[in-house]
Amino acid sequence: MEKYPILSWYDAKVLHELKAWQKEMQRKPSLLNKLSKKIQVKVNSWIPEKVHAAITTTIKQMIRGVLFSAELITTKPTSFATLELKENVVEEKISLYQKAAATEGGITGAGGILLGLADFPLLLGIKLKLLFDIAAVYNFPVQDYKERVYLLHIFELAFSSHEHRKEVYLKMVNWKEQSKQLPEDIHQFDWRNFQQEYRDYIDLAKMAQLVPVIGAPVGAVVNYRLIRKLGTTAMNAYRMRWFNENINESM
Repeated sequence: MEKYPILSWYDAKVLHELKAWQKEMQRKPSLLNKLSKKIQVKVNSWIPEKVHAAITTTIKQMIRGVLFSAELITTKPTSFATLELKENVVEEKISLYQKAAATEGGITGAGGILLGLADFPLLLGIKLKLLFDIAAVYNFPVQDYKERVYLLHIFELAFSSHEHRKEVYLKMVNWKEQSKQLPEDIHQFDWRNFQQEYRDYIDLAKMAQLVPVIGAPVGAVVNYRLIRKLGTTAMNAYRMRWFNENINESM
């Protein structure tokens, strides 16, 4: 791949933002973060193992199904002359998906508990489709199994506790080499940790969506913010790889 030895003003700005993000990903959890995590672990310990196993299987099958179907409708990897052009397109996509997720959250939130519960798989599909589209803009082929694992790591990075986030981030640094160690079967992905971290992260916010009257505005706002967080995380995750592959600089 062609190297870009001279940074544009935009590249330099993005590199500064990326380094700040990388520092944040490696920051030690605060006392409040640690306390919150302990409470969540305690609560999880009260849930029967059969329930955990059922939830893990459900999320695993749901995500694998979305990953397969999204592949059929996702755009192919694209090539833009500059990083700035790529990210202009990415920002447009994030904005589009934010509006779609907010609309979906508002509708399901206004529909009571049954429709509120339907929000989970619908929002999950929107999030994963967004990641497919962003990967394509940065010119990474999601048809490759290892690229899908990276995509799942981005998802984890956005919706995990501070402690787990650092662990995931370190798996993503220097992905070209890290991916060589991956098993060839996605069944070996740590689905249990994945679903538990995701569930713990969004539980409180999404529970309010099931409450009558306030469910619609809460669903719209929460979904809008969750998509923005995922989009920003994905941008930085792919920026990290873009600089590694295009600029002679160790990230």
